[in-house]
Amino acid sequence: MKKLIPLVLLTLIFNCKNQAQNNEEQLAVINAEPIEVPIKNGKARAYFASGCFWCVEAIYESVKGVEESISGYSGGHTNNPTYEASNTGRTGHAEAVEIIYDPKVVSFETLIDVYFASQNVTQVNGQGNDRGSQYRSIIFYQNEKQKNIILGKKDALAKKLGVKIAAEVYPFQKFWVAEDYHQDYEKKHPNHPYIQNVSIPRLNRFKAKMPEVLKESH
Repeated sequence: MKKLIPLVLLTLIFNCKNQAQNNEEQLAVINAEPIEVPIKNGKARAYFASGCFWCVEAIYESVKGVEESISGYSGGHTNNPTYEASNTGRTGHAEAVEIIYDPKVVSFETLIDVYFASQNVTQVNGQGNDRGSQYRSIIFYQNEKQKNIILGKKDALAKKLGVKIAAEVYPFQKFWVAEDYHQDYEKKHPNHPYIQNVSIPRLNRFKAKMPEVLKESH
C-alpha cells in the first residue's frame, strides 16, 4: 500500500501536467491567425463542425452550389487525428466537414444560414444524443470578413431567439480528412439504423426550413 500511494500521486501529477499542456496547445489554436484557402478552379472551401459529420455532410450536399462535402476533423491541437483518437475528446478536434462550393451560386453567408438552420443551436458539446467535445459546434473563419459575417449572424440569431448560441468561432488552421469509410456514409449506408433514425430526420428538418436553397434533385 505504501508503494502504491506514490505511484497514484505520480499518475495524478502526470495527468494534470498533460491536461495543462493540452489546454495550452488548444488555446494557441483558438488564438492563431486564420489560414485562408485559395479559390481553385472557381471553387471555394468552407469548414464547419456540427455534431456527427455523417449528418452534416449530407445536409450540405443537398444545397445548390455545393459541389462536395468531405468528412474530417478540425479545431484540435494534434496532428493526423483518427476517429478513435478524436472520440476521446483529448485531441481538441471536432468532427467537421470541408465544403467545396461555387461562390457564384451559393454565398458564404448562405452556408452560415444553412449551418444554423440544420442544428440545435443551443446544445453545447453535441447534437442530440451525440455528446462530447468531438461533437461540438464550431464555425471556422479564414479571414476577418468571414469572421464578421459569422459573428453578425450569430449575434442576430441570439437576439431573435433570446438564447445563447452554442457554436464556437475558430480561426481555420487545418482540416484532416477522415477515414475512407466515413465518406458519403449516408449515401452508402441508407439502411443503417443511425442514418434512418438520426441523419435522415435531421436532413428532412433542415429541408423543411430552407427549401429555397435545395438542389432540384432534393
